[in-house]
Amino acid sequence: MAQRRGKNSGSRSLHERVKTARGRSVSSTRWLERQLNDPYVQEAKRQGYRSRAAFKLLQINERFGLLRPGLRIVDLGAAPGGWTQVVLEYHDPDKGGEVLAVDIVEMEPLGSASLLTLDFMAEDAPGRIRQALAGPADLVLSDLAASAVGHRATDHLRTLVLAEAAGDFACEVLVPGGDCVIKVLEGADEPALYKKLMAAFGQVRRFKPAASRSDSTELYLIARGFRGG
Repeated sequence: MAQRRGKNSGSRSLHERVKTARGRSVSSTRWLERQLNDPYVQEAKRQGYRSRAAFKLLQINERFGLLRPGLRIVDLGAAPGGWTQVVLEYHDPDKGGEVLAVDIVEMEPLGSASLLTLDFMAEDAPGRIRQALAGPADLVLSDLAASAVGHRATDHLRTLVLAEAAGDFACEVLVPGGDCVIKVLEGADEPALYKKLMAAFGQVRRFKPAASRSDSTELYLIARGFRGG
């Protein structure tokens, strides 16, 4: 299995400036300029990843060694599929396991991954996912974040709601000893979720990958050794 590194190649194109076009807002122009000049965006295109977020999971895995063949893995909020692509690099069908990409929107087919169009917060979601995996999960991944409105406290709370739901979901579907990765935004309410995960898992670590933008408050909670029950 070819494994790709979670760092960019070191090549950086000249900075491109984008003129504000008619009908495009200043904020949209700034976003487009940032995308065009982001080395991770460029490297994702070069390596064939569907999103720059793939490098975040690669760097998380380089630090914590979560991915290996034979695991049943659920990728929540998987679209467009960057994290699922990384998971598949470590998946070996001959060694069993399952890769399940779950999102509320339909995804384009992606290798040997199973795709499930589903709201993971629906009442029947844990049962449907266990059925799709033919058993409990070994690892739950969540890169979910609410759409930003530009108000830091509001964005923090909206994403925290998703993070808490992902944590509750993980506790419903994980095998004892299983792990999960959950994205959060730094803020006053994040420690409460950290404490909640500490009660359910043997170890919880905070980690911000190098691929996270420097102006972003995002970080990931790496929870290992689910206590079960």
